[in-house]
Amino acid sequence: MQRRFQAWTHHAPYRERYKFVPLSQISPDLQHAVIAAEDTHFYQHHGFDWTEIQIAAKEDLEGERTRGASTITQQLVKNLFFGTSRSFLRKGAEASLVPVAEIVLGKRRILELYLNVVEWGPGVYGADSACRYYGGNARSVGREQAARLAAILPAPLKRRPERMNSYSAIILRRMAQMGW
Repeated sequence: MQRRFQAWTHHAPYRERYKFVPLSQISPDLQHAVIAAEDTHFYQHHGFDWTEIQIAAKEDLEGERTRGASTITQQLVKNLFFGTSRSFLRKGAEASLVPVAEIVLGKRRILELYLNVVEWGPGVYGADSACRYYGGNARSVGREQAARLAAILPAPLKRRPERMNSYSAIILRRMAQMGW
């Protein structure tokens, strides 16, 4: 796995045929790793993590912003409807759709959709495509592989292997703290 992971991060874009996979066929380890990496309060909030938003805003005002505060629901809405452009108009529209997504879809469906539409690398969309790159599938990915994959998500097109190695260790610790 290490060899293929390194190859993916240093060579031409990998193209894999997209395949939607039901949540029941995605490893619980991968589900937990993504939640630990992207939105630790996923099951406690209703689309917005106000604590994280306040922390990010404070860091931004102090000129030391090092992270975002978007929840998995916010990222799903952005990925489905708005793409990667940044604007206040997009944020406003996104903010109006997040509560609707939470009510209409529910947490399980939001997680299922997110895992299937998120970009894991250049041309790699969906958890199963990312896992197949390693010679497996979304159902069978193990805990450490899941943490390494989740470490890609904050910046899938700007991966630095050394950062992903350290971040995957943090994700594994978070998973343990969350009882996973």
